[in-house]
Amino acid sequence: MEAPTEPVPCKEGDHGKFEVSVRDGLARIGRLHTDSHILETPTLLPVVNPNILTVTPREMWDDFDIKGLITNSYVIWKHEKLKQHALEKGVHDLLDYPGFVMTDSGTFQQDAYGDVEVGPDEIVAFQRDIGVDVATMLDVFGRPDDSRERSEHSVIETVARAPGALAAAGDTLLNGPIQGGLELDLREWSAQLMGEHPFAIHPIGGIVPLMEKRRYRELLEVILACRGEIPIERPVHLFGCGHPMLFPVAVALGVDLFDSAAYALFARNGRILTPTRTVRLEGLTEWPFPSYHLHDVTPAQVREMDLNDQTRLLAKHNLEVTMNELSRCREAVREGTIWHLVEERAAADPSLQEAVEWLFDEGIHQAQGSLIGSSAPIRTGGVDWTEWLTRHPWAISGQMIAERWEVPTKNLNGEDMSPNDWKVVLIYGRPPPWRDSIGSLVKELLKRWPNVLPLVHTPLGIIPYALEDLNPFAHVEGPKSIWILDVEQDADELVPWLRTLTESDSEGFHPLIVDVRRPQTEVLEELAAELAPSVRVADTSIDHESPSGELIRDHLDWCATRAKLMTQCNIEAQVADDVLDGCSFVRNRRGRVKNICASDGEHILSSRLSDGGLSLTLEGARRLHARNRTSSITLRVFGESEDGAEENTEVVIEHGLPTVVVEEGAEEFVRKGRSVMHFSVVKSTGVMLPGLPCVITDESGEFLAHGIAKCTDWEAAAFQKGVAVKVKEGARIDASAAFTTASQPGDD
Repeated sequence: MEAPTEPVPCKEGDHGKFEVSVRDGLARIGRLHTDSHILETPTLLPVVNPNILTVTPREMWDDFDIKGLITNSYVIWKHEKLKQHALEKGVHDLLDYPGFVMTDSGTFQQDAYGDVEVGPDEIVAFQRDIGVDVATMLDVFGRPDDSRERSEHSVIETVARAPGALAAAGDTLLNGPIQGGLELDLREWSAQLMGEHPFAIHPIGGIVPLMEKRRYRELLEVILACRGEIPIERPVHLFGCGHPMLFPVAVALGVDLFDSAAYALFARNGRILTPTRTVRLEGLTEWPFPSYHLHDVTPAQVREMDLNDQTRLLAKHNLEVTMNELSRCREAVREGTIWHLVEERAAADPSLQEAVEWLFDEGIHQAQGSLIGSSAPIRTGGVDWTEWLTRHPWAISGQMIAERWEVPTKNLNGEDMSPNDWKVVLIYGRPPPWRDSIGSLVKELLKRWPNVLPLVHTPLGIIPYALEDLNPFAHVEGPKSIWILDVEQDADELVPWLRTLTESDSEGFHPLIVDVRRPQTEVLEELAAELAPSVRVADTSIDHESPSGELIRDHLDWCATRAKLMTQCNIEAQVADDVLDGCSFVRNRRGRVKNICASDGEHILSSRLSDGGLSLTLEGARRLHARNRTSSITLRVFGESEDGAEENTEVVIEHGLPTVVVEEGAEEFVRKGRSVMHFSVVKSTGVMLPGLPCVITDESGEFLAHGIAKCTDWEAAAFQKGVAVKVKEGARIDASAAFTTASQPGDD
């Protein structure tokens, strides 16, 4: 194994900043910048007791490549020999550790023993003086079984200590813990109040008793309550969480840092960690989970070891498993599969499974603005079917289609149509790619009945056929049964949702739900009996390959482009119709649309064939910006109450092309195609989602560039480090003030 590289200090001016490099919803891979280190998250900071070094800090650095750890400043302060060493040579020298060092303040000891001999400001100043990378204020510990009055006291007193602690810390970064016990409103209040102070990190405290008693649902409730109020640009630390099976769900909910002594404590009790459980050494014949440190020794041989040697060996195994699980979490974030990993870990533990069930059923909806609103709606690669797939936050974000998509205003023949004029046909029973499996049927439907509006059932929800190639809907991989509907069983949910999707107000709304696993002729005969009386029949002699057939193909491609403009750029139907009026299509040899040209021949849009996305050209972005306007509409969501009566709700939907406004100093770089950095963002308007298009302007509203959002609109100006928008093309201005195209050469 190569020796770890020496720590690298941050750039000047970056001290204390946190940036996100990769994300999947709230789950994120980030970097915390300090004057002496750059720490990648999510990661574990193993707890080190300077008096009991089961695994030495130097071993952690050299053998495990552990970049950060946490130790207790009160323990160091209380022992004179340790205290003098730390004050004279620094905490890194004391521990013989070159990596990132965080210190705790003695809060736990204060709770356990009733008092500590050092004041709140004094212990922070001590941490500053021994050169820690991040110190922790002396907060008031709150327990889950505390009364409301006691929990409220822990919040108030901790907040009261904040100004003094920050003053004592000086330039040293400081943790601002969140307290409140199990009172979720107090947790939110604590996060709000502590978030108003310039802390670097916000640990969530008082949760170890929940983990010890396997009260995982309450743990997730606390995380959600805190995460929703902690400033999004600051790392979240889950104090005392060190079991690998909890890492995936905590990471998925936006936790960035963990700390624990579990690796050593469990080892002393003859227990080993696996990603899903804890196993006792006693009685083992073989190892239930492999590791490098146990590969050449048997459980029987370990039981015969000296207790100290046994403890050291098991602790090293526990550290290895713990750090490997965090590597697995980071890779899942990169792959967009963190919620699949949550499912895997939950399936192995009944208490965790109960907690995740609650999270999918209720918790995600309670935190909709953050969990669903921060998830990229377009995925990459295939999506594996699982029992809970439809309840993943990014899958729920498919409601974006219902909120943004509107039925076409004209039919195949160019006749004006209202939502009530369409005859809705829901198709099910065939897997994607739907252009191959049901494309011929859809064309035949339009040829015979131009007022038909085809929709497709997918395991992730119903979509218009116009979005038939959109990932993830068209990329779910699973058994054939997931494409089949039980119409009688699901009708009570299907019909209200179809009515919501198509915005139909007709009391006589009767969609046709058709199983297409039969021959096409049978399907058409069945539909003819239902459609002929209510929908005008077109010329049935049209050949799909004839000029008239090309009309159908153009109509389908127009509907697809329009649907993608509305859903991915969040523009009004009228704006989409104006931009696409008289457009033409350039197709590849397989007949799929590559480019879309405006009525004047200008290339304005391109189709992404890999995921069904839509890419803007510089000219297309400029034209959308010129027509951009913000508006709100009220979407009626149809449903039924428990007694069967119609029960409708109204949701206000905001439309408008997402726009990022940058400061004057960034304009030149953005025009040249450089990415928009967070620190240069003045504000953003419109609903910005990761992975979707947006435009960039100066403060006067002049168009500068377009690109792909790397964050949400509420994150764009909040962070001060990292990329907010990956610019695709910038609008250069030459000497004669004429616009030219500048593709992105790289980032700052």
